Amino acid sequence: MTNPWAAGALGAGVLSLSWAAILIRFTSSPSLAVAAGRMALAALALVPVALLLRRPLSRAGWRLALLAGGFLALHFALWTESLRHTTVASSVALVTTNPIFVGLFSWAFLGERPSGALWQGILLSVAGGLLIGWGDFAVGGTALLGDALALLGAVAASAYLLLGRRARGEGALLPYVAAAYGVAALLLLAVAGGSGAFPPIPGDWVWIGLMAAGPQLLGHTSVNWALRRFPASAVAVAILGEPVGATAWAYLAFGEVPSPLQGVGVALVLLGIVRALRGVRL
Repeated sequence: MTNPWAAGALGAGVLSLSWAAILIRFTSSPSLAVAAGRMALAALALVPVALLLRRPLSRAGWRLALLAGGFLALHFALWTESLRHTTVASSVALVTTNPIFVGLFSWAFLGERPSGALWQGILLSVAGGLLIGWGDFAVGGTALLGDALALLGAVAASAYLLLGRRARGEGALLPYVAAAYGVAALLLLAVAGGSGAFPPIPGDWVWIGLMAAGPQLLGHTSVNWALRRFPASAVAVAILGEPVGATAWAYLAFGEVPSPLQGVGVALVLLGIVRALRGVRL
């Protein structure tokens, strides 16, 4: 049986993640500046606490955290830029297709063969995520670039999830996420600063601060916590709740009206999440 507290914590994390795309769209700075500012603030909040508590993390855990930070930086660089070119629904639907990649590679690299219920949830949720974005897919122009960037961001996010799952037995959660966020922040700051994109415009710091507090510290940290209690493929499926929330927020904030096809997609995503998590045994 699935622990309801663990499932609830994961649900709260996914809800906070669904605000990320909306907050990014409220900004006007270059995407690299937004991503770097988000990770820098999150790292500043966690790294001092991790150093103060001095909780243990194995040598392998440190290596995994450093590598995960690299993939996290790549994910945010790609996905944040995608939102400058395509709609919230399309970008979030594509970036959350990571169950395809996690489901394919977690068996090979982690020895976690997904159950039948989990595969059914993956298929239902991926189909729903694609339907959510289908109504906004554009042919040609920069929208296709945005779609491609979001899909590449999903690949990077999948590697980040798999590394987090692999690190679950290598020490405490706090030093792991602090190291991963710190590495991601340093990499993004170096690239953004080197390209002249940093710092963001002053008015964007409010939105960036909200990103760091909600989607990053609450959302991503909850996901990393859940990776120690659920298979990586199950966590990836749960994250597919993000396009459901993002589509609703985009309607309220920007007037992006979901089509009937997207409504069907929302229902499929929710059905897939329920089906997948019922197949998880702790």
